[in-house]
Parts: sequence; structure tokens; C-alpha cells
Amino acid sequence: MAMTIHVDIVSAEAAIFSGLAEMVIAPAVQGEVGIMPFHTPLLTPLKEGSIRLKKDDTEESFYISGGMLEVQPDKVTILSDTALRTKELDEAAAVKAKDNAESILADSKVSGFDQATAQAELARAMLELRAIEKLRHIK
Repeated sequence: MAMTIHVDIVSAEAAIFSGLAEMVIAPAVQGEVGIMPFHTPLLTPLKEGSIRLKKDDTEESFYISGGMLEVQPDKVTILSDTALRTKELDEAAAVKAKDNAESILADSKVSGFDQATAQAELARAMLELRAIEKLRHIK
């Protein structure tokens, strides 16, 4: 069995992933970094992009809006305002959510709370669509 490191990916909304990986590849501001077990401690900002976790012979990926990466010899923590599992991205659902949020925002009779909810939904839908578009260029 290969050596592993514990990885936590946390967004402002929820814990997205907690588990073991053989390697973490992250989009640091200064360039892409690869983290393996017993890596030197590191704290670095992340830019928008894809986090890839290699485990066994598989790879799992996540899309983040930026954030921070903390590395300890036995643990990697990724904090991001928004993090999404790339396998859960659904372009049709994101377009529908975007259109729905835009129509709510266009209605002047909508309450302030509903407008705030629609703005949050619009931001999330736009992030998902941007993630899908960027991931198309990576593949």
C-alpha cells in the first residue's frame, strides 16, 4: 500500500472532502504545487482552479474559487470560499438556476431577502458555469 496523507477540503458552506490521498495537486498563486506525505510545512494562497487528489490508480478533482492551502507533514487543509466536486457539476442545472435567479432579480416586487437569496444562487450558478468552462480547457 502506498503512503498517504490526510486531506480536508472545506468551503464556507460545508466540508467537501475528508480522507486520504497519495498526492494533492493544487493551483497555488505562484504555480501548481504537488504535495505528498511528509511534505515540508507550507502555507500558501490558492488561485481559482482545480484541486486533484491521486489515490490508488484513481484521481478525484474539485473546483475551488481560490483560498488557502496549509500543509503539515501528515495533513493538508484547503480552505476556499467555494469548492465543488467536479463530478457533480451539471451544466443544464446551472444554466437553469442562473436563468431563474436572473428572472427573480428582474422582478421589482421581490422582497430584499428573496433578492439576496437569488443573488447568492446566481453567484453559485455562475461559478459552476465558469468551472465547467475552465475544466473543458484543461481536458
